[in-house]
Amino acid sequence: MQRIQTEFNILNIDHISTMNTDRFALRHIGPRKADLAPMLETIGVDSIDQLVYETVPANIRLKQDLQLDPAMSEYEFLSHINKLGAKNKQFRSFIGLGYHQPITPAVIQRNILENPGWYTAYTPYQAEIAQGRLEALLNYQTMVTDLTGMELSNASLLDESTAAAEAMTLLFSVRERAQKKENIVKFFVDQDTLPQTKELLKTRAIPLGIELVEGNPQEIDMSAGYYGILLQYPGASGNVVDYTAFAKTCKENNIRIAVAADILSLVLLEAPGHWGADVVVGTTQRFGIPLGYGGPHAAYFATREEFKRQIPGRIIGVTKDTDGKRALRMALQTREQHIKRDKATSNICTAQVLLAVMAGMYGVYHGPRGLKFIANKLHAQTATLADAVEKLGIYQTNENFFDTLSFKVDAEAVKKEALALEINFYYPDANTVHVSLNETTSLADLNDIVSAFAKAVSKDFSPITELIEKTHLGEGRQTEFMTYEVFNSYHSETELMRYIKKLERKDLALNHSMIALGSCTMKLNAAAEMLPLSNPQWGNIHPFVPLDQAQGYQEMLKKLELQLNECTGFAGTSLQPNSGAQGEFAGLMAIRAYHLSRGDDHRNICLIPSSAHGTNPASAVMAGMKVVVTKALENGNIDVDDLREKAEKYKDNLSALMVTYPSTHGVYESAIKEITGLIHENGGQVYMDGANMNAQVGLTNPGNIGADVCHLNLHKTFAIPHGGGGPGVGPICVAPQLVPFLPTNPIIPTGGDQAITPISAAPFGSALACLISYGYICMLGADGLKRSTEYAIVNANYIKERLEGSFSCLYVGEKGRAAHEMIIDCRPFKEHGIEVVDIAKRLMDYGFHAPTVSFPVNGTMMIEPTESESKEEIDRFCDAMISIRKEIATCSADEPNNLLKNSPHTMQMLTANDWDFPYTREQAAYPLDFVSENKFWPTVRRADDAYGDRNLMCTCAPMEEYL
Repeated sequence: MQRIQTEFNILNIDHISTMNTDRFALRHIGPRKADLAPMLETIGVDSIDQLVYETVPANIRLKQDLQLDPAMSEYEFLSHINKLGAKNKQFRSFIGLGYHQPITPAVIQRNILENPGWYTAYTPYQAEIAQGRLEALLNYQTMVTDLTGMELSNASLLDESTAAAEAMTLLFSVRERAQKKENIVKFFVDQDTLPQTKELLKTRAIPLGIELVEGNPQEIDMSAGYYGILLQYPGASGNVVDYTAFAKTCKENNIRIAVAADILSLVLLEAPGHWGADVVVGTTQRFGIPLGYGGPHAAYFATREEFKRQIPGRIIGVTKDTDGKRALRMALQTREQHIKRDKATSNICTAQVLLAVMAGMYGVYHGPRGLKFIANKLHAQTATLADAVEKLGIYQTNENFFDTLSFKVDAEAVKKEALALEINFYYPDANTVHVSLNETTSLADLNDIVSAFAKAVSKDFSPITELIEKTHLGEGRQTEFMTYEVFNSYHSETELMRYIKKLERKDLALNHSMIALGSCTMKLNAAAEMLPLSNPQWGNIHPFVPLDQAQGYQEMLKKLELQLNECTGFAGTSLQPNSGAQGEFAGLMAIRAYHLSRGDDHRNICLIPSSAHGTNPASAVMAGMKVVVTKALENGNIDVDDLREKAEKYKDNLSALMVTYPSTHGVYESAIKEITGLIHENGGQVYMDGANMNAQVGLTNPGNIGADVCHLNLHKTFAIPHGGGGPGVGPICVAPQLVPFLPTNPIIPTGGDQAITPISAAPFGSALACLISYGYICMLGADGLKRSTEYAIVNANYIKERLEGSFSCLYVGEKGRAAHEMIIDCRPFKEHGIEVVDIAKRLMDYGFHAPTVSFPVNGTMMIEPTESESKEEIDRFCDAMISIRKEIATCSADEPNNLLKNSPHTMQMLTANDWDFPYTREQAAYPLDFVSENKFWPTVRRADDAYGDRNLMCTCAPMEEYL
């Protein structure tokens, strides 16, 4: 990509005398021109260039600027994206395969999807200021457990196919002792499973030594040594089978059952948990979430309580606070997968929270009666269509079905007529056509579908004028669901709008104050980047439409790949992984495939520094590698001598090194090129964790430091919002030798000429969310991206100097500088009886979300301001921290009745008649003047995690039901 130099492109934004409103960088970057001089003075440097020189090692600095197109203004970008969206053809898609056109209730679109109070919130690790989204997720979990008939649901996964893979591996890990002793590793896969799921199961099964066997469940040899089975319900063909007797036989033969179920079908079909399933998975996409060419969508995962320690992802649970009041929090230390590291049963550390919230609210808005109306109407339409097409002499193979029909007919003839009517079906082979109806289907649609079949067989038909009342469900559902008050109370728009607002008010998000989370990068999610997500030109595209119907998407995605190649210094990109953990796994699988292609199938050792993120070792094990941990020095850097010793020791079997840069300790390690060189000399490849890529863009890059592959957290560096803990996108960028191994898809081929099997269900992962990062790069351009990195370093070092004397910075670079984040040591305050968690909770009283607590070093805080925060906001945060430090000095280990131990202070405490604390109400609630101007009130006191884990409650049933 050629960069066109214009007068505005070459202007340094610090030296623009008038405010150039065309420059998006001026809107994205927080500090103003007048702020820079006092900030640099506090840091102790004369210029940004000097600070960068003292922070980033010279030997890894880029020699030239990024070669990107000129930066667009916000208006230019929105005009551009609308023209690009017009290239996507709005055909009616009845393809199915786990993706269905939904109706997104406008009240949910406006008040959640388009509301920064919801989409800029962070993962609810600080429960007291996340009660709103925790309640929304509890509703979601309750809806899922009710519809599936299971005992426990998590707060969502990434997509249906990866959720099915998680079910396969969960059942593998919980095999009985005798099965493990006899090495029972076979997993049976229903031949009517979604094709993308079948292929993804291969990706996950092979490295773990799981043997997949595909076939007809009715013909399975129960004595053949299977530990589990996956059933698709209804099948990909639409066929509905009564598995009650089959499930009983499986149980008798000690074969556990996973079921991939259509969530809407479970309104009318009996819940799998009621006929014997052990795990039920699927997607909630059709509950009001746009197709978006494949995502982001919230998968669901439900299982039995006996597997609560193995369940992947996050679980929201009910507990009580200090006063005994009901409180919600993340249950079972669901971050414990990080703690388990290479012993983890999954590498998943995220969810699709924003989408799960939307799907849960869809359930709240419609309630059980509304869902029954939608499902019954859809089934009646399907039965009517089956009857009309069969009258043309075309055979329909499914005796029982919900919304999908399978016709035996000349597929090419039907396809020709359907495309002429701008209709898409699914054509699994030359003589089969599948038609999946959806919530948006009308009588006119039904007649157009029949017309396509009639023309294909040269017959006339009588138009459909009404729906028939015949059911083809088999036995049907006998059990009630979603009986709780929340699903039967908010069916008018007024009531739902107020309920959503009530929950939003309980959550602290970026629209209230900065969230200075180290490693998590809570930067601005600009409105101009977010607007296209609501555009039906982008939202209504099925992921498996022919490529010529998605030209807007194809152009955008290809351009984004090139932009990311340029930012990383690599040769190829796959956008398929839809989380950072998925990106880690994808990168390691590409390395694995590279070694296999060279006959080096013995290379399976992965070196991982002790300071690495917990998902790193978990991902390595998932990719079939053995983890060898390398030491860190006292200053937090990698112990190069130890690394050298282990690289040489394992040189014959070395597969990869996983390294984060800048380090997890917030330092640009000067030995990074020596480190990567050591790995290459000993036959390995270097995987760079892209968690801190926002401290590289425009200054250095993974290719430049010697890495071979990196994943990028688009939800961090490239501005996709966290959404309360998801969506995320975790693409991988690779060096030339790894390009051939980028992942493919069984329906829409992607990747290289020696592509690995899929990492995610959709060909391009969460394609809709990629629009955000595309806009971010297009509007910032090369100069804006570089400036963003520089200002992230400025803001971090400004905080470091402002807190000097109150908090010590644990790790610094060779010239005493922090990178884009820093770790402050809170362990010395134990002498006052104060733990790091007390500081985190007290910050809530000042209106701030705590920085990252106790990662990567226990008893510390990792602070990252990002480039988007203004000096004014950063000063407020620093003032709060310094004030808290003074409060700590007044605390005693002998007297826990103090400001920090009692924090956070709720409005209920402050307005109670009794006040039994040795400090004033004003000190508790309004410790600094700025707090009173914009007070945020936590709605509960400290959540009791231990009580909640001992009394696990993960649905919205009243507390009395558990007591």
